[in-house]
Amino acid sequence: MPARDLALLTEAARAAGEVAMRYWKNAPKAWNKADASPVTEADLACNDLIQGILRRARPDYGWLSEETPDDTARLDTEHQFIIDPIDGTRAFIAGEKHFSHSLAVARNGEITAAVVYLPALDKLYPATNTGPALRDGAPIQCSQKSLSDGTNILTSRHSLDPEHWTTPPDFQRSFRASLAYRLCLVADGSFDGMITFMDAWEWDVAAGSLIAARAGAAVSDKHGQALRFNAPGAQSAGTFACAPALHRDLMPRIKQ
Repeated sequence: MPARDLALLTEAARAAGEVAMRYWKNAPKAWNKADASPVTEADLACNDLIQGILRRARPDYGWLSEETPDDTARLDTEHQFIIDPIDGTRAFIAGEKHFSHSLAVARNGEITAAVVYLPALDKLYPATNTGPALRDGAPIQCSQKSLSDGTNILTSRHSLDPEHWTTPPDFQRSFRASLAYRLCLVADGSFDGMITFMDAWEWDVAAGSLIAARAGAAVSDKHGQALRFNAPGAQSAGTFACAPALHRDLMPRIKQ
C-alpha cells in the first residue's frame, strides 16, 4: 500500500505544480489569515486540486491540510493525508523558487509515504517507510558530519538565541523558507541539519521528516522524541533533522 500511495501522492504533487506555476510571478491575490500567516489564491487552488485527486482515490483516508478547516473525524481513521498545498508561501509570493508541495500519508501516527515537489525547480523527493529516499529518481543520503567537523545548518536566527542552549553550538547558519524543503536538503546532504524550536505544524514536516529519515538522518522533536502524526493539535514540539552524529552532539546542549 505505501508504494501505491506514493504513486498517488506523486501524481497529485505534479498536478499541483502545474497549477502553482500558472500563478507564480503572476501577481496572485494574497491576504493574511487570522494567525497573520499569508495565503494566496494559488494555495487554495492547489489545495482543491490535491484534495480532489487524493480523496477520490482514497475516500476512507482522513484529511489534514493547512488550507482546509480541520475535521476531527480524521482522528478515527487508520490512514490520513497530511498536506501543505504550498509550503513557503512567502517565497512563492516573492517570486522565489524555493516553495514546495508537501504531501504525506500517515498510518497509526507514522508517515508511510511522502512526496515533496518543487515545481519551479522541477525537483521531486519521494520516499516510503520501507524504501530509500530519492531525488529525481536517484537515491540520496544525509551528511555524516559531527559538530566538530564544521557544519551548515538550516535554521532561523531565533534558533541561535541563548535561551535555547546550555552551551550554544558553533555552526554556519543558512535558511530556506519551506520547512519541507529544508528537510529534503538535509536528506540529500546539501546541508548537515535543520532545526526549529518553534512548534511545527504537521503539514509542514510530515513528508520531509520521512524523506530525511529514509536518507539516514536522525529526526526528532526538540526533546529528542520521535515525531508522531495525526495528533489532535496537529503540531510537534519543534523539529530537528540532522546527520546522526550532529544530532547526538546537539541534543545534550538544548535547555529542556
